[in-house]
Amino acid sequence: MDTNPLPPLDSKPEPRAASEHNPQSDPRPEQRDLPWDAAQTTPSTNLSEPRNLVPLISSTQSAELRRESARAPFTEIFLGPSGLFPGARWLIYLALAYVTFEVLGFLLAGLHTDPAPRWWPLASELRMMLAAILPGFAMARLEGRSFGDFGLPAKQAFRRDFWMGALWGIASLTTLMLALAAFGAFSFGSLSLHGTRIFKFAAAYTLFFLIVAFFEDFLTRGYSLWILSRGMRFWPAAALLSVLFGAMHRLNPGEENIGIAAVVAIGFFFCLTVRRTGALWFAIGFHMSWDWGETYFYSVPDSGTVSPGHLLNSSFHGPDWLTGGSVGPEGSYLLFVLIAALWFLFSRAYPQVKYVDIPRPPAPNQSVNRLT
Repeated sequence: MDTNPLPPLDSKPEPRAASEHNPQSDPRPEQRDLPWDAAQTTPSTNLSEPRNLVPLISSTQSAELRRESARAPFTEIFLGPSGLFPGARWLIYLALAYVTFEVLGFLLAGLHTDPAPRWWPLASELRMMLAAILPGFAMARLEGRSFGDFGLPAKQAFRRDFWMGALWGIASLTTLMLALAAFGAFSFGSLSLHGTRIFKFAAAYTLFFLIVAFFEDFLTRGYSLWILSRGMRFWPAAALLSVLFGAMHRLNPGEENIGIAAVVAIGFFFCLTVRRTGALWFAIGFHMSWDWGETYFYSVPDSGTVSPGHLLNSSFHGPDWLTGGSVGPEGSYLLFVLIAALWFLFSRAYPQVKYVDIPRPPAPNQSVNRLT
């Protein structure tokens, strides 16, 4: 006989405690964290306020998303939520440089005679320098920036960083030449110039290689590095531009693959100097004195080019891997040891990063935390 009292007729059943629920004895299937059962093709109308809704995506949409994801590393350099992105603006700069180069060539054509005057190589380098730098002023207007932001601030022109770079450049080359002489691979020889011609050619080559340094460094580490570092960060941009810097020297007569690799490595070191000093002045000073030392002072091939009016009757002896052969010291394997030493010493002497690349703006519906 059941002795439990019956509940009152108007009473409501008491809710079962959570601890009394046995999921194994419950015939209902376990509820999943979905807005509807996986077996259903449409959501149930009995559910209110479903959580974590996941819309269905067709195979066509899925393929399109995969294609967009594959293109993202390239498209984000050219197009962004604010319009033209770094890659597109860099192409505009290169187009302006090409147009400037052609216009200056048209203007200089009337001054060319046969045979070419002695000052013609200087005019040709000046043409390339202006073609690289003048579009930088136009891009500064388009970017709403100062031209100095692209690596050539006027307040630092020919100041401490420039002269320190010149000192590092000639000291580095001297170290390499003395090492080659110690191995018996280089002889200084006798003087090739005398009297006032020594100072005349010294000054002429100083001006010539200053123009060369302005052209090559601003083209590959000026606006180009500034704008590409905003799309792909500093070091990837530095690597890309260093390869292009090496490719530019492919046109030099007497240049070889080992020399191209050395130019790429030197260009990458120049990017480090820009990163640590915040400007191009150190690199320009280094570049100028290095080329001046090779061509004029030590009178050896510079990237495969031998120029007249050098100071010494110097000569190389030994295998090409040591001397560099027709390339000159830049083709010597010892140069890579020197560049590694320069990287270490410069990082110690200039530990502070002054050239900071700006992170890319976040894409729509993308949190900033995922970029940092």
